[in-house]
Amino acid sequence: MTSDLRTRTLGTSTPLTVSAMGLGCMGMSEFYGRGDEADGIATIHRALELGVTFLDTADMYGPFTNEQLVGKAIASGPRGRDEIQLATKFGNERRPDGSRVGINGRPDYVRAACDASLQRLGVDHIDLYYQHRVDQDVPIEETVGAMGELVAAGKVGHLGLSEASAANVRKAHDTHPITALQTEYSLFTRDLEDEILGTIRELGIGLVPYSPLGRGLLTGAVTATSLEEGDARTTAYFPRFQGEALENNLALVAKVREVAAAKDATPGQLALAWVLAQGDDVVPIPGTKRVSYLEENVGAAAVEITADDLAALDAAVPRDAVAGARYGDMSSIDS
Repeated sequence: MTSDLRTRTLGTSTPLTVSAMGLGCMGMSEFYGRGDEADGIATIHRALELGVTFLDTADMYGPFTNEQLVGKAIASGPRGRDEIQLATKFGNERRPDGSRVGINGRPDYVRAACDASLQRLGVDHIDLYYQHRVDQDVPIEETVGAMGELVAAGKVGHLGLSEASAANVRKAHDTHPITALQTEYSLFTRDLEDEILGTIRELGIGLVPYSPLGRGLLTGAVTATSLEEGDARTTAYFPRFQGEALENNLALVAKVREVAAAKDATPGQLALAWVLAQGDDVVPIPGTKRVSYLEENVGAAAVEITADDLAALDAAVPRDAVAGARYGDMSSIDS
């Protein structure tokens, strides 16, 4: 049996209609502890049954294996390819052994990366193709120009950027219509409200927040001892999960839990409802590798959030109250 979430539309110049919530597939293969392909495929199948048809991956996840997993899930799943909105990314270049080459936005690499992703995914087109990170050594107009060639060739339907500055969003959109910007956005990360959000709304570009649950912090399930060995969140690369910063941030989560309890919701559901309430052009992609968490996340779509709730959450988590940078190394973030 399949059901359907409501849909939302990303972009106005080249609009893409997607499920109101997507599924981030990264953690099924890497970064958040041990992955299991069978569990990942089962989670994607359940997502499709529930109407979560907007799937997000990238070539670097695994590396490369996450696209293969997503492709297998699509091929064996309960919905046809034409019912699925498939997003992937290029630009964070890695070797098969996982070591990093760097950010690559050269036009020849864009073309080669797209062909490789299509092969791994086992599809003939990608619905939304993102530049994963902006290459500071290649003018974004050159990168997006090559991406536009992929649209003309029928390999890609819509173009996106990830973690791009307002200035580069404008340059990119002048080169070829951009449908969506993917960037981190949650109760714990609101930097884009300063300039970027106004820019993309002026240009008619949709927002796809990744880590809308603060990399799991806002679910209330993370504690100082809950993360398994191999989970990247235990490293200095994620300062919000370290020592006193984690203690501070868990105290904020406790306040979110209080607001959520009054609505008979989990803290994660309320945090997702907050993101959904930021506008009809906002489509979060919470990631998970477990069916139970997926079902909890989907339940956020039914949480009615009022102006009073929004005010209570602003009071519970002031923008400057979150401790720690979102990455230990912010050098790859375009600003």
